[in-house]
Amino acid sequence: MKQLYSKDYIARQVSRLGSEISQDYQNEEILLVIVLKGAMVFATDLARQITCPLAMDFICVSSYGGQTTSTGKITFKKDLDTDIQGKHVIVVEDIIDTGLTLQVLTQHLQLRKPASLKICSLISKQKHRKTSTKVDYCGITMDDGFIIGYGLDYNELYRNLDAIYTFDPSQQLAQGDA
Repeated sequence: MKQLYSKDYIARQVSRLGSEISQDYQNEEILLVIVLKGAMVFATDLARQITCPLAMDFICVSSYGGQTTSTGKITFKKDLDTDIQGKHVIVVEDIIDTGLTLQVLTQHLQLRKPASLKICSLISKQKHRKTSTKVDYCGITMDDGFIIGYGLDYNELYRNLDAIYTFDPSQQLAQGDA
């Protein structure tokens, strides 16, 4: 593992995003739709940086299935508990890679007629993007690489790291076998 983004750098990006959202919505109430499980750490820190009234709900979708790249197949594991019709909704994602999951998710949410629907992602990877889905609030843009920490995982591990690291599962497995 090699540190890519420090705890302090991430905190500055989260603070900036919170300020942008607060400025855009001012005293409007918003609903953060947090995409589980990866976005939970980011969303918690982000919510504390937003000054306008907000509520939170959770949705769980998956396209990785234990792999290091998206399978392209989107599975809904948990839907929202909140009626979003007429509400200002911000989808909070940890990372956007191909954009396919987000595209399916936003189509799913648009059918429920929110007043507005925006996307906030801590990380936006560019190399494998397959959609033109707009990211309204982006913390960090990167080209490529598999990363862990700050909510991002490999097989449900490493979410608890307070920084973001590059990770090569094949090297980690080789070290474990030695």
